[in-house]
Amino acid sequence: MVAKLSDKEIIKLLKIDSKTLGMFKKVREDALKEAAQMAQPKTKRIKVLGISGSARDSNDMAQEDSNSEALLRKCLESCKKMGADIELVPLRKYNIQHCKACYSTANTHCHFYCTCYPKGKPTADDMTNILYDKIIAADAIIFATPVNNFKISTLMAKFIDRCISLDGSLHPANSKVPKDRALNIKHMKFIELTADNSVPGSGLLRRFLGKVAGVIVTGHEAGASLAISQMFMTLNDFGMIFPPFSHVYAMSSICNPTYADKPIVSSRCYIGETELLAKNVMTAVKQSRGIKPTDWVYDYGKN
Repeated sequence: MVAKLSDKEIIKLLKIDSKTLGMFKKVREDALKEAAQMAQPKTKRIKVLGISGSARDSNDMAQEDSNSEALLRKCLESCKKMGADIELVPLRKYNIQHCKACYSTANTHCHFYCTCYPKGKPTADDMTNILYDKIIAADAIIFATPVNNFKISTLMAKFIDRCISLDGSLHPANSKVPKDRALNIKHMKFIELTADNSVPGSGLLRRFLGKVAGVIVTGHEAGASLAISQMFMTLNDFGMIFPPFSHVYAMSSICNPTYADKPIVSSRCYIGETELLAKNVMTAVKQSRGIKPTDWVYDYGKN
């Protein structure tokens, strides 16, 4: 916990006026309210969101449906049989613009909702208008991606990059000029001075906290472990919970022609693995409901 400073001391240290300090405090009040809402007991049915990062579609150029998405559908169906509400999100059907990496200027230069593509405005995209709210409403998220050049798909990478707005970002201090670089850097310094790790919402707010993750990867040859590792490190750093045996990788072989992949990666063997993944995800959600998301600890003031 940082030593408590008076308003006068903060104004002097940051070289700001009382109006600017009031703006920073208003953002903190909003974050405290949001953290309190996150901590409310879960009473609704479990919601499982499936994110498909495949570009393949039988109605498009590939002329064949996605293998990873087919396994994701099986996994979601298993979750539904266990009582969950499910939803599949094929990223190829959404308008998702690239992340502009504002957080690299300062965490407080990146906002929730993303102010690069402001919600409800003509310049908004589906990430801001639709997908952030779906993520927040989910108890568990199962990510499915093919292996593309030893890594996750471009669609999945773009989606995860844009999820940075959920990972610590706050409302802008000045909603009229959200990209005021000098102001946002001072805002981050304010958080570093005042965040209290015993008070959720007093600093940066991670909205993935306590959500359960699962990963499905399909491929023709080596690359699945690299793709899964990419997903794990990022999502775990977002604050997601990974149950044991939380991934499935369905692989063919370089010794086979690619047109022979589908019957291999969609075989009963791998469908059975998705059923086990669904059980582990659902078990983890039920167990995690006894823990407030805000009980998971991290440094609220870390840039």
